[in-house]
Amino acid sequence: MKNKTVRLRELNFSVTKTREQIAARVRQIGANLNLDYANKKPVFLAVLNGAYVFTADLVREFEGECEVAFVKLSSYAGKESTGDVATRIGLATSIKNRHVIITEDIVDTGNTMHKFLRELEEFEPASVEIAALLVKPDALLHDISVRYVGFNIPPDFVIGYGLDYDGLGRNLPDIYTLEE
Repeated sequence: MKNKTVRLRELNFSVTKTREQIAARVRQIGANLNLDYANKKPVFLAVLNGAYVFTADLVREFEGECEVAFVKLSSYAGKESTGDVATRIGLATSIKNRHVIITEDIVDTGNTMHKFLRELEEFEPASVEIAALLVKPDALLHDISVRYVGFNIPPDFVIGYGLDYDGLGRNLPDIYTLEE
């Protein structure tokens, strides 16, 4: 693994997942989705802002017909989850009787997904699964089933590959963990 560090504002971060590791894992998830959703024309529902990079790479691995839609949910301020989930941009695509794959950058406490999954039920999708680049199993406060997991990680603060610290770091191609 490359020994790279980056400083954002007053914080130092070091690489924990390289772009090569991420790309390999995204290809594996894509291969699984190709098997599971062959001939189903799923809707990839990207949770903005963080999941845009993961979603773009993942849908390019999907070989069948699909649609991509976006919602904007937020529950973070700085390095901490606020516990409150706000919907900033709602769902504009009909998902009634459709297979939905929610793409998420990170499932941390599970608060966001717990609330959002309940909201999605009202739209009567045929099925809903979650594909998350990162999952923090030790931080989960809700029983959230993430079918397609990029990496399980400890409950550390991470940036890069779409994840940010107060808007910074999304453009980094690797995943970095906050140094203590």
